[in-house]
Amino acid sequence: MNTLLANRTTRRRSITYVLLLAVTMIMMALSSSPPVAELQKGVGFAFRPIQGALNDVGKGVTSVLGAVTEMDQLRLSNTALLAENQRLRGENTRAAEIQRENDQLTALLQLRNGLAFKTVAAQVVARESSEFRRVITIDRGSDKGVKAGDVVIAAGGALAGRVIDVGATFAHVRLINDTESTVIGQVQTSAATGDVAGQLGGVLVMQNIDATERPRIGDEVVTAGIEVGGGVRSPYPKGLLIGQVVDVRRDANAVVQTAFLEPAIELDKLEYVLVITDYEGGLPPPGQQPTTQTNPDGTLPDSEQPYVTPSPAPTPRPSPTKRP
Repeated sequence: MNTLLANRTTRRRSITYVLLLAVTMIMMALSSSPPVAELQKGVGFAFRPIQGALNDVGKGVTSVLGAVTEMDQLRLSNTALLAENQRLRGENTRAAEIQRENDQLTALLQLRNGLAFKTVAAQVVARESSEFRRVITIDRGSDKGVKAGDVVIAAGGALAGRVIDVGATFAHVRLINDTESTVIGQVQTSAATGDVAGQLGGVLVMQNIDATERPRIGDEVVTAGIEVGGGVRSPYPKGLLIGQVVDVRRDANAVVQTAFLEPAIELDKLEYVLVITDYEGGLPPPGQQPTTQTNPDGTLPDSEQPYVTPSPAPTPRPSPTKRP
């Protein structure tokens, strides 16, 4: 049965092949005749507009596909450019920050070279800012020779504050605009002195200026560097810039006046400072402090000084000679 079906299929394929071959031969024979050639020309002429339209459509489709491909390539290129721009922007930002830090460190190095004191450079690593307190933490401590009482300065030789406590690798600095800070300041143009103290909100006020003085707006105020009495040296070296007078309050009935100062540096934005480690301010060493202790014979111990220097004894003068 299967053999019979296979034979039928083979015969059908053979007949179909023979018929197609015969039709092809007939068409080839007819295509060379003049009537068929004219018919082909007429059909081609009739379908020429359609062919042109199809060609235009094909070109349009090809153009659209090319545009889509080009847009995709542009999108990829744009993404790559955005990533590159972002990378360059980040590098520029880092370079600008490095340059800014380098400028600050260079200024501090120049300042250190011009000082007569031994200093330690330090970076501000923390800050405490409130209505009452202005305290910063620096990354240098007792292992670098920093000790409580050391004076801290910033760019331009401006006074920043004093060290209040020290750890092995850190120190806390009370800024001059802290409410517990007081510095004896001096107006450069007139040498008038006053107490520069921090107020609420970090404002600097110069108080107790003699009413006869006339500080002017724009005058610079520096550390006076004067003794505070009893042999106590100023806690701050003389000549450190504190700030500039921005306002003066006078009372006609008062014997003193008040000036408001703008700090010479932005105290709330300090990043790098110098700590003066060899200035001996405040109380003299124990061996040089005044004393009331006396030896059994009433004399002072060696290297001791009295609180008050005694007045020199009067020199006796000979009595006038009476004339006879």
